[in-house]
Amino acid sequence: MTDYLLLATTAGLGVYARDSSGWREMRQGLPGRKLLCVIAREGVILAGSREGVWRSDDLGQSWREASAGLTQRHVRWLAYHPEISDFEVAGTEPAGIFVSRDGAASWRECPEVAQLRDVHHWFLPYSPGAGCVRGFAFHGQRAYAAVEVGGVLRSDDAAQTWQLAAGSDGNPDLEGPPAPLIYPDLHSIHVHPSSPDRVYAPTGGGFYRSGDGGARWSLLYDCYCRACWVDPADSEHILLGPADNVEVNGRIEETRDGGHTWQPASGGLTVPWPDNMVERFVPDGGNLLAVMNNGELLGAEIGRWNWERVLPEAGQVLGAAVLAGEA
Repeated sequence: MTDYLLLATTAGLGVYARDSSGWREMRQGLPGRKLLCVIAREGVILAGSREGVWRSDDLGQSWREASAGLTQRHVRWLAYHPEISDFEVAGTEPAGIFVSRDGAASWRECPEVAQLRDVHHWFLPYSPGAGCVRGFAFHGQRAYAAVEVGGVLRSDDAAQTWQLAAGSDGNPDLEGPPAPLIYPDLHSIHVHPSSPDRVYAPTGGGFYRSGDGGARWSLLYDCYCRACWVDPADSEHILLGPADNVEVNGRIEETRDGGHTWQPASGGLTVPWPDNMVERFVPDGGNLLAVMNNGELLGAEIGRWNWERVLPEAGQVLGAAVLAGEA
């Protein structure tokens, strides 16, 4: 069985296979197309772009558009429900959520998200778009979505309908709300396998955790952050990509006590980076990949954190996914 690494780049999608020496290129797909995100499972690859979604059923050899029903084509994030086959969700700019129950053959908008967007006047500081959805997390019937700038959305019916989490008021004021509400500039969201109520959120105003499904939030690290990884076997073990401000003095740090103390985890790197930071962490078996905001891809063994550059020839990487154990 072979593992594949899929890289969404500014110039298309790269497909790489693992061998004894690491990742080797198999092919390039969707040449010249800027791709923002990619997901894969059961032999199917979905890639998101400003023009919609593309699907491949043969490891990137051929592609077809898969955007029917996407009234907002600028797809910032894609995810699939880990327990339901052919169930995908798309987060868009302006902020919207679309659901597919047929492997992206068709999409249905969740109109309540657009209604919340318009009522609360969500926005983006770097774009004319009215906010965007840039992260999802699933645990059974529970789902969460991260809105930049807007807050945390929660679903209790497996992503069919959405509402603001109780600890997120939907107000995009960057001055921030009082505790125990969460800062509204959400960059990603994660739920721990041990409980649908244990949620983690990197934001522009710090790294937050909730133990009650998003009703109350605790600030674990006062920083600017976009990416975290939470050990599925230990909810107290967290890796974070903090910075002092937007892409300023980025670094990688680790806690093993739930955020009470933090230690450097940037082995092999010269940090802090003056104008660089981690955008996403992507699990790869016993390793972790880090997609950087400058398009570089880093990799390290989990727990050892001795980072190395991965596939520098791949170009500017914007998203990554690992398709494991396919023949």
